[in-house]
This record gives sequence, C-alpha cells and structure tokens, in this order.
Amino acid sequence: MAKKQKTQEVEVPIVETPVVETLKPKKVEPAKPKWEIKDRVYNLKGNKTPISYMLKSSNVYWFDEEKGYERELKYCENQRTPFVDEMKGDQRLAHVIFRNGNLFVEKEKTVLQKLLSLYHPHKDVIYTEYKPEVEAADEIEVLELEADAILAARNMDLDMGEAILRVEVGSSVSKMSSKELKRDLLVFARNNPALFLELAADDNVQLRNFGIKATELGIVKLSQDQRNFMWSSNNRPIMTVPFDEHPYTALAHWFKTDEGMEIYANIEKRLK
Repeated sequence: MAKKQKTQEVEVPIVETPVVETLKPKKVEPAKPKWEIKDRVYNLKGNKTPISYMLKSSNVYWFDEEKGYERELKYCENQRTPFVDEMKGDQRLAHVIFRNGNLFVEKEKTVLQKLLSLYHPHKDVIYTEYKPEVEAADEIEVLELEADAILAARNMDLDMGEAILRVEVGSSVSKMSSKELKRDLLVFARNNPALFLELAADDNVQLRNFGIKATELGIVKLSQDQRNFMWSSNNRPIMTVPFDEHPYTALAHWFKTDEGMEIYANIEKRLK
C-alpha cells in the first residue's frame, strides 16, 4: 500500500511597498522689481511750466492691496518712509515744489522718489516721471509710422492720392497739378501718418472721390435737398440717399452693389 506524501506549504514572505509621499511644489512668489537708485526727473502734464507748483505732500492716501486698506502718505525729510503708520518720532513736513514745470530729485532722496514714483495718487494725473527709455520707444513707433506713411504716399497712384487729399483739403484738390498733388500728399503723410494710413486702407475713400469727381464734371448731380443722385443729362434718378447718411458716403457704399457697379462702369467710361 502506497504511503501518502505530506504536502509542505511554502510560506511566501509579504513585501510591503513603501508609500512615497508626493511633495507639493512650493509656490514661487514673483520677485518684486528692485528699486533702482538714480536721479529722477518729474514733469507736470500738458507741458505746463508755471514758475512754481506745490504738489500736495500730506493728507494723501494709497491703497495697500496686501494690507487691504488705505494708508496715509506724508513727505517728511526726517523720516525713512512716506507711510505715516511707519514713522517714528517727530514728523517735519516738507514741501514738494515743481519749478517751471519740472522737479529734479537726487538719488539720495529715496523716500521722496518712492512717494512720487510709486504711491502718490496724482502720478500720471498731474505729473509724470520722465523715463528716457519709454520716450525713446514712443518716438521710434512714431518715426516708423511716419516712414510707412511717406513710403505709401511715394508709391501711391495719383487717383488714390487725390481721393485722400480731398478728405484733407476739399474740392480745391481738383485744381492742383500732379506735382502739387504729390507734394501735398507727402506733406500730409509726414504730418499726420496715422490718419493717412487709415485713409489709404479705406476703399470707400476712393469711391467717394469718384462720386465727387463725377458730380464736379457734371456727369451726375445731387439734388438740393441732398436726398437724390441723378443723371445730369436727363434728371433720371440713380439712387436715393438713406436718411441721416452723408450723400457721398452713401454713394460709395451703393457703388459696391450689383446695380451700383453697373452705374460705376457707366460713369467711368464718361470720365475717360
């Protein structure tokens, strides 16, 4: 008789998996801009140049977002802060005076500079801080705009140039020679580049000029009440001007319609 063999049970060791805690990333606060120690100049707005102007240097307030309330400001030459709640000892109030519209503050007067540059409620309202780099950037933008306008004027055909100048000088543009027109167009582009480029990009300007030329040459005419355009030869109506709309602006828009394009082509033949 066969003997039964005992089955041995093998114990499998249990390995515990260590729990790894996920570290939360620390919140990085944006670094506050470092205060640059330098001489600073402040100017009254609007190119004002009074002999003297006294800026309010006490009983003014600045809202502190971190603290959640308004803090009183005061300029005292014997204090190291413009905030009244941080001052210690006597407070000797000092005046802040602009001479001929300007105020120069030496780099050693950091308290006054911070009051004027960071906290004073009249900053950019009554006065501004002179910043050469900002003014240089603004000047570059203006010069580039002027260059773009002059280049566009130089390469512009006379018909479009006449249309733009008519907006500026009116019907007298019809009496100009081509040289006079080109000269005045370049002058207009130099003196008012933003408006020039805006008009150059507006196709309605040329269509308005087309309608005005057709009227000046007697091909079409506008009724006395400025409500209807009609053929000069037979008074046959062309279009009715919508209420409260400029006649030639309405005509320019109408030239873009199917019916208006046919009339446009008809007038164009007569203008040649």
